[in-house]
Amino acid sequence: MDEMDALIDDLRRQLAEKDKQIEDLQRQIAERDEKIHELESRLCQNSSNSSRPPSTDGFNSPNRSLREKSGRRPGAPNGHPGSHLGIPHAPDETVSHFPAKCQSCPFLQQCHQNGDVFKCAEKRYELNVIVKTKVTEHRLLEVTSCPCEFGEKLKGQFPDNIRAYVQYGDSFAVLAGLLSTYGAVSAMRIHVLLGSLFGVSISPATILSMVSKCAHNVGPVLETIRKLLAGSDVVHFDETGTHVNGSTQWVHNSSTGKLTLLTINRKRGKDGMDDNGVLPLFDGTAIHDCWGPYWGYENVVHAVCLAHLLRELKAIEEFSPGHTWAGMFKRLLIHMKKVKEKAISKGKSVLSYYYLHKFDTEYDRIMQIADKECPDPPDQPDKKGRKKKGKERALIERLIALKASVCLFVHDFRVPFDNNQAERDVRNVKTKTKVSGGFRTEDGAKDYVAVTSFLSTARKHNISVFDALTAAFNGNPEIVLSDGGSE
Repeated sequence: MDEMDALIDDLRRQLAEKDKQIEDLQRQIAERDEKIHELESRLCQNSSNSSRPPSTDGFNSPNRSLREKSGRRPGAPNGHPGSHLGIPHAPDETVSHFPAKCQSCPFLQQCHQNGDVFKCAEKRYELNVIVKTKVTEHRLLEVTSCPCEFGEKLKGQFPDNIRAYVQYGDSFAVLAGLLSTYGAVSAMRIHVLLGSLFGVSISPATILSMVSKCAHNVGPVLETIRKLLAGSDVVHFDETGTHVNGSTQWVHNSSTGKLTLLTINRKRGKDGMDDNGVLPLFDGTAIHDCWGPYWGYENVVHAVCLAHLLRELKAIEEFSPGHTWAGMFKRLLIHMKKVKEKAISKGKSVLSYYYLHKFDTEYDRIMQIADKECPDPPDQPDKKGRKKKGKERALIERLIALKASVCLFVHDFRVPFDNNQAERDVRNVKTKTKVSGGFRTEDGAKDYVAVTSFLSTARKHNISVFDALTAAFNGNPEIVLSDGGSE
């Protein structure tokens, strides 16, 4: 009996060890399954279900637009005014085309001058570009003999901007600045383009100095733009990375439908936002992508970009098909957007209590379903640090905590549904980075964002970028803050 009891105890010990091993293996399998699911999710990410840019989708990626088919026919709707190529000014040259049989007639010119033989049956216009370099000779005159007999030798003076025997005029600086900033062309390519078009060889270093001159001339108006943004009711904020001298720096954007301010800083977070200069002085509604450092500004009202949320919800639908809450919440957001747009079309400035109460109740109901489908993971006493919740659970908790910011766009009609304004204003930075590879110096990057801010503001005020930058060289950069001109 003693031997049997000892054997039983030994077997029980072995079973306990095996149970522990099985438990450890099951936990490892669960962790690896979670890791595999996370890696598969990353592999399937694209611009429609994450914050990745469309350029990373590749050429063979299918269309993954968040827009659903409306059932309407493609093309412009009935009543759309349309647009067409117009004639910018009166014709510089007129060419007459005679009938084929008349071209060999000896009286052709006589009949043409008569004016009664031929009449214009139809007119068509051809637009061409004439590339020409204008050379201005500045002469310094001195008096050799004067009837007034001043008794001194008189001599003229060159203007302050004429310093060298041969130099480039401001128009070259304007063109180089536009190509480098708005055109996102590298200095070497500008060197080739200007040399090919005008027969003038401008070195890349000279081109960069021209861009710096542009930035210096537009500088006075940027501080005015910063103050106007700080005093606005609703402002869009965003940030994006670029390469500067081999490292990543961050372009911070503050913008509205009429103003743009871009600054660059080595820090992406609060230091870079403070350097931009708008958020520290701002007390209106800030629209952003819900990134953490924005919430550190307690003096503003926060509104979340719902286009980002739609992409996150689509990712959950694709990677967790058994969870229904994401599709329900996505449909709720789209329904809220449509109801608001319909109310605006009818001239209303607020939604009725019926819709506000309905949206509020549906919001809470969906969050309850989400909490059941993706509950908070249990605590693991044997692991230190915060427990890993996963992206879906983190999104659920964020939606519960930030309900007021998510729904602000239906309570305040000044607040848009998304942050597309800011994303459009920083898009040229990504284009410049992709085409040119980045910036060699910090000063070059700062010059770029200064000129880009100026030109973006000009376009928002219907002023052509060429006219705006030319006005800056003429000492009138404030022209970008007044509507007028042509695009």
